[in-house]
Amino acid sequence: QVQLVQSGGGSVQAGGSLRLSCAASGRTFSAYVMGWFRQAPGKERQFVASIRWNGIDARYTDSVKGRFTISRDDAKNTVYLQMNSLKPEDTAVYYCAANPYIIPTVTRAQYWGQGTQVTVSS
Repeated sequence: QVQLVQSGGGSVQAGGSLRLSCAASGRTFSAYVMGWFRQAPGKERQFVASIRWNGIDARYTDSVKGRFTISRDDAKNTVYLQMNSLKPEDTAVYYCAANPYIIPTVTRAQYWGQGTQVTVSS
């Protein structure tokens, strides 16, 4: 069993930065592929980024490439999402997710965090 507890987020003006954290319980954190997703009001949840063990194979949705960075610290059982150059369209509830060995997707993620609101004003 893995529990994911998110922190960070909040409100920021366009062009600003925020960092999200997701701390996982459990002793096999390094075996999990971690991901970040977001859901804007009235829209479906969408993939944002994912990262494998030891920080390899980081992937991003096109709209955040060059602005967001996913990273993980396996010693701290924590994955991060650094969000720079934020835009109003980044406003959403952000969720972390975890899957053993395979990249999580919206319909296939074994564990989810509680979600955290990110609001970007113009």
